[in-house]
Amino acid sequence: MSAIYNFCAGPAMLPQAVMQKAQQELINWNGLGVSVMEISHRSKEFMALTQHAEKTLRTLMDIPQNYHVLFMHGGGRGQFTNVVNNFLGDNGKALYLVNGQWSTAAVKEATKLVGENNIDQVNIIENIDGLNQVVLPDFSAHSDDYRYLHFCANETVDGIEIFDEIECPWPVVVDLSSTIMSRKIDVSKYGLIYAGAQKNIGPSGLSIVIVRDDMLQLPSLPQSSIMDYRIAQANDSMFNTPPTFAWYLAAEVFDWLTSVGGVAAMEALNQQKAQMLYDCIDNNPFYTNGVCKQNRSRMNVTFQLSDSSLDSEFLAQAELAGLVALKGHRVVGGMRASIYNAMPLVGVQALVDFMEAFAKQHS
Repeated sequence: MSAIYNFCAGPAMLPQAVMQKAQQELINWNGLGVSVMEISHRSKEFMALTQHAEKTLRTLMDIPQNYHVLFMHGGGRGQFTNVVNNFLGDNGKALYLVNGQWSTAAVKEATKLVGENNIDQVNIIENIDGLNQVVLPDFSAHSDDYRYLHFCANETVDGIEIFDEIECPWPVVVDLSSTIMSRKIDVSKYGLIYAGAQKNIGPSGLSIVIVRDDMLQLPSLPQSSIMDYRIAQANDSMFNTPPTFAWYLAAEVFDWLTSVGGVAAMEALNQQKAQMLYDCIDNNPFYTNGVCKQNRSRMNVTFQLSDSSLDSEFLAQAELAGLVALKGHRVVGGMRASIYNAMPLVGVQALVDFMEAFAKQHS
């Protein structure tokens, strides 16, 4: 069978080595004669797995000791709600930066819970010379005492990424669902980091939360116990049965990342992959990208064909060539190639070769 390269935005492809190992261990994990999905989450074997997973993640991201690592239910959307419920009790107020579909969705969830008077939002996308560009506000102009500032580092739908570390007077909460471990960050700059697993960590249904000690002292709203960060921290993320198979696969992905050189090596590879694809787009008038260069996502490369009537043919021929899930999000159309950590360089090269041949065919 010819190689298939999956460019889906999420759930996304996992490293082939991880999938092969999971396949081998599916019905006999750790020599127990049963699957990791079938054993108690409180067994000594699974507890050892969870401890190893946290230790490896801490090393990969250089997480300081005054931060807790939580493995939780709910994915990224679940954390939209959890952040509000955990930090905006007692009439708390928050500032949300809006740069695309997912940050907009976070605002909507927050407003449902605490009302418009407690959520300020700032649109940080401007159209400059026909391109979408992030323009951060002057935070000194805001006199409010916000509990936190929230932003999404990478907008998967729009292909917009914020590479700057945001400096402001309030704790920073960041959605890293599609960029976690794709490049190095300074964890100490953030009050809380969260990420849905289904892009760079593992299967859907799991989310990672990295929260600083002092954030857990903020007043919370009434909420479900399984979504309470304080309860999750006090119970080692096991107040109730966690998504055990997703946790197992996440641990395997962390080990795989370590084996290929860690986050620094992955960042260099991701830069190479993205540059290769953007060069193809920029050097061929058949393709266009509407994001300024300093805000182009390395994880989700969006592009349009000069003749949109060829979109269906492009997608059909790409699939025949083993290049799947390239259709852009229904809101923006066009094409989107998601090239997360698990996408190998040869997959991006195969896409570039196809794009050049397709453009030549229709020039």
